[in-house]
Amino acid sequence: MNDYPGMISEKNLIQPVPRRIRGYFAGELIFDTTAALYVWEWAPYPQFYIPLADVKSEFLVDEAQENHETRGSYHRKGLAVGEREHPAAAKVYVGDGLEGLADMVRFEWDALDSWFEEDEQVFVHPRNPYTRVDAVRSTRTVRVELDGAVLAESSSPVMVYETGLPTRYYLNRTEVNFEHLVPNDTVTECPYKGTTTDYWSVKVGDTVHKDLAWSYSFPTRQLLPIAGLVAFYNEKLDIFIDGVELTQAKTHFFPSASAS
Repeated sequence: MNDYPGMISEKNLIQPVPRRIRGYFAGELIFDTTAALYVWEWAPYPQFYIPLADVKSEFLVDEAQENHETRGSYHRKGLAVGEREHPAAAKVYVGDGLEGLADMVRFEWDALDSWFEEDEQVFVHPRNPYTRVDAVRSTRTVRVELDGAVLAESSSPVMVYETGLPTRYYLNRTEVNFEHLVPNDTVTECPYKGTTTDYWSVKVGDTVHKDLAWSYSFPTRQLLPIAGLVAFYNEKLDIFIDGVELTQAKTHFFPSASAS
């Protein structure tokens, strides 16, 4: 059993979205709705389903005959605005499947240039309404090691508790041994924390372990306490809290907990 809470949402759970949702492509507003649905296609987070009546149909392009999946039958649509096109951009459900999905449109997230909840842009995927993300200051001592090398040690960490993930420990840069960190060009985005500004691989001896540490210089306002701090993947490193070694977690980021 994990030592952190898991997600409580079940696959194919459908819930109303109490927010205005908008999507843009090629400079055009594709949809604007206050009647979207959350649909959990898998447990960690939902997707937005948009009422067809709130989609500008002139930008939808028919692509194929009826298709079928567990949530119901749908027609595949592309997007076309001027000279820009995006094939296989959306599914329009016909109503023979899950209750509530008739005449709802499921857009591929990357098919659109931008998504907005109210007037805030959302990245990567919709925020799970059942996910809580807290940044909490602590005076517990955190030590991070890999193959016996100490990568960081701090008695003033910021602990980030995010539903469905192990606690992440964000540490001051002055308490990180950058001798073992190799900067790279990796950039990741999180709908709760923002976009990373720094990423590092870890080098111990002659072995480089790719993409194990990161930092947000400009996190979302809810996570401002982690600005500029450095975190490491629990799944791939040895982490000690007040001298007690934690069990390496298994997550969707790293299903196998052993370092590689």
